[in-house]
Amino acid sequence: MNISFFGLGYVGCVGAACCASLGHHIIGNDVSANKVNLINEGRPTIIEAGIADLIKDAHDKGRLEATSDYKYTVMNSDISFIVVGTPSTPEGHLNLNYIFNVAKEIGTALKDKDSFHVVAIRSTVLPGTCEKVAGIIEETSGKKCNVDFAVVSNPEFLREGSAVDDYLNPPLTLVGTDNDKALSMMKELYKDIPGEFISTDIRVAEIMKYVDNTYHALKIVFANEVGNICKGLDIDSHKVMEIFCKDRQLNISPTYFKPGFAYGGSCLPKDSKALRTLAHDLYVDVPVINAIDASNENQKKRAVQIIEKKGLRKVGILGLSFKSGTDDLRCSPIVDVAEMLLGKGYEIHIYDKNVKISQLTGTNADFIAAKLPHLHNIISDDLDAVANASDVLVITNKEPEFADIPSKYPHKEIVDLVRQFQELNYEGGYEGISWADINVSKNTDTATPDMPHTEF
Repeated sequence: MNISFFGLGYVGCVGAACCASLGHHIIGNDVSANKVNLINEGRPTIIEAGIADLIKDAHDKGRLEATSDYKYTVMNSDISFIVVGTPSTPEGHLNLNYIFNVAKEIGTALKDKDSFHVVAIRSTVLPGTCEKVAGIIEETSGKKCNVDFAVVSNPEFLREGSAVDDYLNPPLTLVGTDNDKALSMMKELYKDIPGEFISTDIRVAEIMKYVDNTYHALKIVFANEVGNICKGLDIDSHKVMEIFCKDRQLNISPTYFKPGFAYGGSCLPKDSKALRTLAHDLYVDVPVINAIDASNENQKKRAVQIIEKKGLRKVGILGLSFKSGTDDLRCSPIVDVAEMLLGKGYEIHIYDKNVKISQLTGTNADFIAAKLPHLHNIISDDLDAVANASDVLVITNKEPEFADIPSKYPHKEIVDLVRQFQELNYEGGYEGISWADINVSKNTDTATPDMPHTEF
């Protein structure tokens, strides 16, 4: 099939690569000339496990191209995915201008197209968006929805760091539509994707991502609060939650049920905020959902407090992106921690090879320079340099290369936000954010946590 993706960010780049790997011809469309050029050079617009090989293979086989010409994009595809951003407004509503602008472009292009066209909204949107998009396309094209074209909801359920595998091996594929022809085309597109294909009402499909992500956010906060209580009682919080997760009938899934650092990324903060705002607009009281963000902010403050208690001023942050295997800095909780520490006068050093690579290749450089001006010049891809310049090492991502931090850098204070170690024989100081001490052979000669080990 001939497929187009309007938007070449995380969702668009992964979707384009995976669809091309299934044999479809893909046209990527983006207003960013840099992203268009990267795709046309056979290079991805993001850093993600497995994506570079898929993009190169699709480009080499002639299955993938990119352009900023929306008319060419629509005229040469049967299904157009809208995968542009839907950022939050300060009040928590969604800014759908990017969606609506793409809808106008598609409508303009459809004026001159005779064949039936499917517009699939894969961006995360609130219920009623597909209806609004259909109205815009009807107005700009002069054509009739469900006669000349159809708008369907096809939400994505991808996790950054494992997005390629999630796309090709999903638990389910969800399509919201009221048009049989569009449903048939979407089934044909996904026929080689395992997992159940679910067709439902458009508004049901539109709200599912918010429900899912709000529940995921709740799971993380719940586990962190349990971990904080357990730490105060000198109880192994990971053993507690491991047993809790044995109940697959009532507790459903172990995913996210691990005490650790605050959640971040582009989905959980935005989508839980949107659901809270939706409830507020409907005058529905949701005290638990309203409390999620406050608890998450407390976990960031807890990390700062633990670091401050060490009494040392040189802090090395190992991992700046919101999770391992990605360069995504959107709503990364450790960014807030780093900026709080900088504001308190700490000397900060940051190691993140993925973020540094994206700076050098230009895929993330503009965002870093614009949004993180205080951190822009202190991000390094040299782990030794960062570790040797720091007295406290803060592990924020569960990267394999961090497993031997204690042996490579003895006598450093380690603050573990992700439970990198199950148990530890370490001469230096170690503290986990939400679990009791796992250092089984503490060195009793080390200084107390409130006393500095070096002069500054």
